[in-house]
Amino acid sequence: MADFNWLYLFQGIATLLASEPGITIGRLVLIALGLLFVYLGAKGTLEPLIMIPMGVGMAAVNGAVLYLSATKMGTIFIDPMVSDPAPLLDALQINFLQPIYTFTFSNGLIACLVFMGIGVITDVGFILMAPFSSMLIAICAELGTILTFPVAVWMGLTFKEAAAISVVGGADGPMVLFTSLMLAKHMFVPITIVAYLYLSLTYGGYPYLIKLFIPQKLRGIKMDLKGMPKVTPGEKIAFSLITCTILCLLFPVAAPLFMSFFLGVIIKESGIKKFVEFLEGPVLFGSTFFLGLLLGVLCEASTILNPKVLNLLILGMFALLMSGIGGIIGGYIMYFISKGKFNPVVGIAGVSCVPTTAKVAQKEVQKINKHALILPYAMGANVSGVITSAIITAIFCTILR
Repeated sequence: MADFNWLYLFQGIATLLASEPGITIGRLVLIALGLLFVYLGAKGTLEPLIMIPMGVGMAAVNGAVLYLSATKMGTIFIDPMVSDPAPLLDALQINFLQPIYTFTFSNGLIACLVFMGIGVITDVGFILMAPFSSMLIAICAELGTILTFPVAVWMGLTFKEAAAISVVGGADGPMVLFTSLMLAKHMFVPITIVAYLYLSLTYGGYPYLIKLFIPQKLRGIKMDLKGMPKVTPGEKIAFSLITCTILCLLFPVAAPLFMSFFLGVIIKESGIKKFVEFLEGPVLFGSTFFLGLLLGVLCEASTILNPKVLNLLILGMFALLMSGIGGIIGGYIMYFISKGKFNPVVGIAGVSCVPTTAKVAQKEVQKINKHALILPYAMGANVSGVITSAIITAIFCTILR
């Protein structure tokens, strides 16, 4: 008993002191970052649905490192690198989040579930009300995806790795998750973490981008909504069926995502209340909760401090920055086409973080003009952005797979 090391009883602290200085500092920084995410999520500065479970998971996993053997340190949350059947059975029995990760996250199922939920809360009628402006802006908002790919290759990533991180520019988390699983599974964890870290920052960063590139006078433009046509549920169902079928024919590799999204839309427009309640409640919020929690516990210091992750952080920020600028350029193109009647702030909504960027656009406009309503146009661009980002994902996966 006299030789017992009392520090060994508190293994989180013991492993912290026994780790390399870089890992120790990394763990402490990530714990602090996790606490900050929870605070900013609870305050509403960042997206609470993702950031609160992610922040708690991040703080917990970097505190809970223990000795798995005499020489090996780790956690009993998740082992994302286990794929062989025999070790996987052991991991499923030991790591309490492993079944959720293995059966829903690491195979892309969670992306499809989230997309079903997004579909059931999405109104595709906004696209049909203003199809030209919606698609034009959405295409312009893919600028970050297009520009990031050659930059990533120049920085030393392979074509597949470059494509996986480039899709962050579409600001569509499930697309990033799906693409990284298809093309760069070995970098799936850091790419997905980078994507969701930055997607939550669209709340805080894009308003400054709007103020930087769009003068106050233009931000206050009041758009005419009287001329927008009414779209019936039947027209929305027909649009969804036709679009889904065409996209599945053209890009079968991304058919699960197309089907999931448009299935949600069709269920909503068909008025099947029980399915709507199921998809927009347990499916969407359950998937989002576990997505955030799993992302948090994947943020171990040893993963985040991989030298390649720094490049991914830079590329992810560049992709979202350029997509935001591209969307604003699309807004300006519509402003000039309409001879000054179109509010260019709508452009930021082309970045398909549904419905975050549309809400950001409306909020910034109302700060200048309380009577200006741009949300229908912004939602049209937003939903079109989901479709364009899915198409680019499919193109990457088809060509590079």
